[in-house]
Formats: sequence, structure tokens, C-alpha cells
Amino acid sequence: MLTLQFIPYHELSGLDRSGKIQKILKSVKEDKIILIEGRLAAHEESELIRRTMEVIDKKFKGIEICSVDYQPKNTLLIDKIRKSIANIILNKTSGMTIIGPATVVKEIKKDPNKIELFTLEKRGKR
Repeated sequence: MLTLQFIPYHELSGLDRSGKIQKILKSVKEDKIILIEGRLAAHEESELIRRTMEVIDKKFKGIEICSVDYQPKNTLLIDKIRKSIANIILNKTSGMTIIGPATVVKEIKKDPNKIELFTLEKRGKR
């Protein structure tokens, strides 16, 4: 069964880097695909990948990760500045991060108009 878990920004904002990564890895190791409101910082994403590599075993094969920012291309400069200032004041990053276990997620493709997440087929016992 495929399980999606949405994690709103406020659930991670109060955690330090280690706490965020621990929360994410716990869910992903339970074969859940995580949808995080906002983007992880570059240092958080690299730390997540590093920590994932440390816990890979026969059952947990790693993660697939994709971050996207949904800012329209034809946005006026003043609107971009307003959004940036609001994000700084609220200590929030816009966009979304998708993380899934490599045993469930085959590939995540993104382009300017859409995100496609391809899953692996689970083979039933015969």
C-alpha cells in the first residue's frame, strides 16, 4: 500500500537540523512518501543524504528526494522582493520537498509545469 504523509512547515520549523532529519528518516524508513511544505535548506538536504547513507541496510535502500519552488516565471520584480522579504521575516522557505524510500519511489521527474513521481510495483507472493 502506498502511503503519503504531509508535513506542514510548522512541524519542522521548531526542530534543529538533527531533529528534522530524524523525523524525516523515521517516516521514510516506514515506507512513506513525505510531502514537506517548504524546501529544506541546502545544508539540511546534504545532511539528510549523508545520514541516509549511514543507515542503509538490506531493508532500507536509501531515498529519492526532489525540491521544487512554485514561483511563476513572469513574476514582477517587486512581487519577488515582497515574497523574499516575507520569507525572511517568517523564516520560511517557499516550495515543497518530496522524499520517498528508494524501495518505493523509482524516480521523481520535475519540469516547470509538473512533478511526476513514479513508484515501483510491489510483487505479490505466489
